[in-house]
Amino acid sequence: MSSSFSRREALVVAGTCLGAAMAARPAAAAELASPPAPLRYCLNTGTIRGQKLSLPEQVAVTAQAGYSGIEPWLGDVQQYVEKGGSLADLRKRIADLGLTVESAIGFPAWCVDDDAMRAQGLEQMKRDMDLVRQLGGRRIAAPPAGANATAGLDLRAIGQRYRQALELGREMGVVPQLEIWGSSKTLSRVSEAVFVAVEAAHPDACLLLDAYHIYKGGSDFGGLRLLCGAAMHVFHINDYPADPPRAEVTDAHRVYPGDGVAPLREMLRSLRATGFRGALSLELFNREYWKQDALTVARTGLEKIKAVASPS
Repeated sequence: MSSSFSRREALVVAGTCLGAAMAARPAAAAELASPPAPLRYCLNTGTIRGQKLSLPEQVAVTAQAGYSGIEPWLGDVQQYVEKGGSLADLRKRIADLGLTVESAIGFPAWCVDDDAMRAQGLEQMKRDMDLVRQLGGRRIAAPPAGANATAGLDLRAIGQRYRQALELGREMGVVPQLEIWGSSKTLSRVSEAVFVAVEAAHPDACLLLDAYHIYKGGSDFGGLRLLCGAAMHVFHINDYPADPPRAEVTDAHRVYPGDGVAPLREMLRSLRATGFRGALSLELFNREYWKQDALTVARTGLEKIKAVASPS
């Protein structure tokens, strides 16, 4: 089977999504009668990655800027440990600052066809999950790392591999969130991620979506209304400019929410209608922002998120 769907498979996915949307209707109806519940705001530390801060410094900036959550990169966590840092002490510091570890970013090759590479990827994911758990986190990103340049992978097989990752997550107490990459030849579209999550047939299956990646991969934002918000815990929020065009835009072109052309207000309304009540995590890789003061960037980002997330 190729990564393209047959008519029958598309109908299966569509039916599942529609069923989730129907289940979310009570939450959507309740919103019409009462003010929407507030979303949580999180800083993905890739946003200030260029400032070369230590992990404790990233935590301090996140708290000072006013976020309620942090999404660290596991390379930084590992570096902190290798330099003698105590994850137990940092976990306490995170909690004392009123922060939660909403998720974490790693790149294990869990979905590749090569058996040996996939086994190594799962071992890496296990080590990453242990780090996240020690920091007090309960979720980790599961992007198509290692398969990014490979086209035509069997999505049913990836579904089974995602199930393996989810079972590992049950063992470790950390849920892997299926992430799309818009530039990937595997798992670049929301519909593909939904198919894989359904094929995993696991109660912990969930999606980690991203405004930029949805656009880059060619998915329509209107499709978000068919999803189930309960199966999305974190959403990467960002924006992108009209130029360069979709085929040429890269991660480095990401801008603050509201500073680009993404339909973020409509997108967030769709997410709310599905019952999504998770964390909006600011993830940017803008080189110009990396040249600026980290706290200024973090604060500006939070202000921009709140402006586009306002229900008014």
